[in-house]
Amino acid sequence: MRHFRIGLTAVFLLLFLILTGSRIMMPLTRTPSALPETGLEIELIPPRLTGTMPFEQALYERRSVRSYSEAPLTLSELSQLLWAAQGITQPNGWRTAASAGALYPLELLVAVGNVLGVEPGVYRYSPERHSLTLILPGDQRAALSAAALDQQSVAQGAAVLALAGIYERTTGRYGQRGRQYVHMEVGIAYQNVHLQAVAMELGTVFIGAFDDSRVQTILGLAADEQPFCLMPVGRPLPPRP
Repeated sequence: MRHFRIGLTAVFLLLFLILTGSRIMMPLTRTPSALPETGLEIELIPPRLTGTMPFEQALYERRSVRSYSEAPLTLSELSQLLWAAQGITQPNGWRTAASAGALYPLELLVAVGNVLGVEPGVYRYSPERHSLTLILPGDQRAALSAAALDQQSVAQGAAVLALAGIYERTTGRYGQRGRQYVHMEVGIAYQNVHLQAVAMELGTVFIGAFDDSRVQTILGLAADEQPFCLMPVGRPLPPRP
């Protein structure tokens, strides 16, 4: 009899949700990395919502920068760049980068090499917590550079942001067309990072030429996580006289 009452209560609850138009929001499930997380979590600096450079000026000055000085980034700068790529901007979970159906297929990682207060290693960004979780200790910039056809900008950047994605999060709703939506989202997130970098007098460049399987291994990506681009970030070298 007790099981009957529980079942009847569940039926009435479902009817109430249907009649009132209420929606049950299911949280996105995060695919675990191929490498286990270490448990080390770094709380990031809250994002700045105002800046000193007009948006139009950032657009005008946006250029690919492939050579960087040896000066480090600050944790505040890294925090702002990560937020620009995938940070949350609304209580309902909406992010800085538009996503088809608000399905958010992208995953953001960063290979830290020279950031003040952050040990070198590969970290995964959590938009919900605005934090980093260590995946693999040690400076992986040289390995990423080798996987990216020896492009030296990857080795020189103080940090290397990496956008990866899980197609199934979007194709599950939109079919194969969803793959195009994922690619569009990569471009939106990258442009956010680039404009944010310009506004902070930093440089970056879009790196799309690399060995997918090697980058997957270096970043500890799961089997269903596809790497899309690398973004080395650093302080641009001053122009030669």
